[in-house]
Amino acid sequence: MKIIGTGSILPKKIVTNDEISEIVETSDEWIRERTGILERRIAVDETTTSMAVEAGRKALENGRIAPESIDLLIVSTFTPDRSMPNTACAVQGELGCRCAVAFEMNAACSGFLFALNTAFAYFSLGMYKRALIIGAETVSKTIDWTDRSSCILFGDGAGAAVVEADKEMPYIFVQHSDGEKGDVLTCDCHREDNRWSLAGNRKEKVWMDGQEVFKFAVRKVPECIEEVLTAAKISSDEIDWFLLHQANQRIIRSVAKRLCVDEKRFPVNLAHYGNTSAASIPILLDEWNQSGQLKRGNKIVLSGFGAGLTWGAAMMTF
Repeated sequence: MKIIGTGSILPKKIVTNDEISEIVETSDEWIRERTGILERRIAVDETTTSMAVEAGRKALENGRIAPESIDLLIVSTFTPDRSMPNTACAVQGELGCRCAVAFEMNAACSGFLFALNTAFAYFSLGMYKRALIIGAETVSKTIDWTDRSSCILFGDGAGAAVVEADKEMPYIFVQHSDGEKGDVLTCDCHREDNRWSLAGNRKEKVWMDGQEVFKFAVRKVPECIEEVLTAAKISSDEIDWFLLHQANQRIIRSVAKRLCVDEKRFPVNLAHYGNTSAASIPILLDEWNQSGQLKRGNKIVLSGFGAGLTWGAAMMTF
């Protein structure tokens, strides 16, 4: 499988750490030191669907791909605008990918990677040849803005990639889940009473045990990267770029240290966007592509981790 086009979009509204400090008891210095985040983008007029559409359109344009040539369209999100129709079908309608089968999936921050793996599985069966994979989130609508431990972390955005079946371009992946530890990072669904239930109305909000999530990430991410490198029968020295989910700069530094890899090979953009969940890897992928840092023939490792708990890694040649 190979990537033939990338695209991304961020909301116009920029919210700085100083602005966050006006909402909760925190400071720019405190946030920078613990996360590496300086600012984030917050959707005001944008929606998950509108950003998914725009990121997808840019990926198609970047790859010079006709919408009608897309066989498979997957949108990964845990913040859809509505329960049905699914976000991918809405994107399909807007972009004119009329020949594609379209569906939505949720693996939280691992979502884009899991969607890529799903596309590869379909390709391997010979069912489809070209896919548009999108990660899109409006995490801001799920945030408890009184919780300083979580509201400082997240931002909104969307990223996309067009991928194509290619037997000459190996794609190796591993993915894992641990539902027994899922309670360390949660977001309840909005619930309404029905005539038999007294569940009550609950606004969905992200809740996180930050220490447990941090310990999970710094342990499991290097493990799964080593696992995928072993499966691919190559060493970390042969990888040009490690594109990780952008959750926390300390996590990324820790992963690089544990793998004994120069931190310079781990691109970071979370300073300006925060944690955009399923959108973070494709946004970073597109930025690295558009900047010219990512070149054809580069070997890359993608790795995502998040609620579920879910985590995984993939190795491919760009």
